[in-house]
Amino acid sequence: MIYSREYETMAREDLEQLQVERLQITLNQVYRNVKFFKTLFDDKHIDISEVKSLEDLSRLPLTTKEDLKHSYPYEAFAVPLRDIVRIHSTSGTTGNPIVVGYTKNDLNIWSSLVGRVLSSVGIDNNHLVQIAFDYSQSTGGLGFHYGAEKLGASVIPASGEQILKQIKIMKDYRSSALISTPGYALHIASELEALGIDPHELNLSIGLFGAEPWSEKMRSEIESKLKIKAFDNYGLSEIIGPGVAYECECRCGMHVNEDHFIVEVINPDTLEVLPEGEEGELVFTTVTKQAFPLIRYRTGDISKIIPGSCDCSRTFRRIERVSGRIDDMLIIDGNNIFPSRIEELLFEIEGVEPHFQIILSREKGTTMIELKVEISPDFFSIDEIRRAEDFRKKITNHMSTRLGLRAKITLVEPKSIGRSSGGKVCRVVDLREDNI
Repeated sequence: MIYSREYETMAREDLEQLQVERLQITLNQVYRNVKFFKTLFDDKHIDISEVKSLEDLSRLPLTTKEDLKHSYPYEAFAVPLRDIVRIHSTSGTTGNPIVVGYTKNDLNIWSSLVGRVLSSVGIDNNHLVQIAFDYSQSTGGLGFHYGAEKLGASVIPASGEQILKQIKIMKDYRSSALISTPGYALHIASELEALGIDPHELNLSIGLFGAEPWSEKMRSEIESKLKIKAFDNYGLSEIIGPGVAYECECRCGMHVNEDHFIVEVINPDTLEVLPEGEEGELVFTTVTKQAFPLIRYRTGDISKIIPGSCDCSRTFRRIERVSGRIDDMLIIDGNNIFPSRIEELLFEIEGVEPHFQIILSREKGTTMIELKVEISPDFFSIDEIRRAEDFRKKITNHMSTRLGLRAKITLVEPKSIGRSSGGKVCRVVDLREDNI
């Protein structure tokens, strides 16, 4: 189902002309109203009046998270604070958070963009949507909430509820769509199994998941255990929140809402723009945001633009699901390894739960790696010690031969690795600074 056919199926020539026009307006807006961008452009001797095509965009400097943190809290806003009607922020776990403002018009656009996301997977005013994302300074919960209400769907704001309460709501209220992290969906599936509840007893048919990298194997696991059809979507608070890119019913990449965001993929080392089909770091420019516009923002997320068109008739370009992050990348024995790749390999081993944690430490100058792996509930019921040792060796060999990863494997019980209220697992714990 296409929510905004006028834009989502617009001819590429017309769409690119619209992008250029909106980009020119945005550049003038940030140059006049945001000191950071004015200084940046002046220092680089950038004449924004010379930006007349999408090809000219690459001449503009890139923006980073550090730039935005230095603008804390409001210096990156392009409108007076009196025009701001909503404020969200990132977690700020590594210093000042990035504070994101929204005007009333920004919120209207945001709701419509999330409406596109939900419509694309079949959610409409007949659905009852259970949202398990946090309703907090992060954008996931409220973003999906307002988007679902924009469609006329019934919304259950289940954020913060314990897993058993989530399941009770799902069963008693007859939720038809679940919106959460993919990890939390599997957490729900495991608990249903432990409670002896058949997923067919539920009314659930659609799952919309995001906020963390996940693989096709994880999608298959979710669909098998919850008896639903699972879809991916992409967003980040700095750009707008959920609503940046989304899967359609074809599930062959995520369509970028290009009438609002210009997407590029760059080589994170050389900063050169890469052609379609080559993997690199996603970079976004907003072209309709009033309160917090961004120019060539480096997301740190790794993906690529998929060549060709989609059978759904949408003309927006598609990006591949995010495979990892630049700052999550592990360099081990000269190899670049992403946690998402470890997840894919663990899914190949029967008896492994979809949750793991990598712990890095240092002993006598050498990096030590421990891989904590959750295993199925009935694993320890037979021949505990010998079976556990054999299983540990199997995982060790699998990681070594397939990934070149040599790690200490620690088997732990289900749900023993800590999760946030939204179901996220901290994939990498780096203790090396504490053991220099």
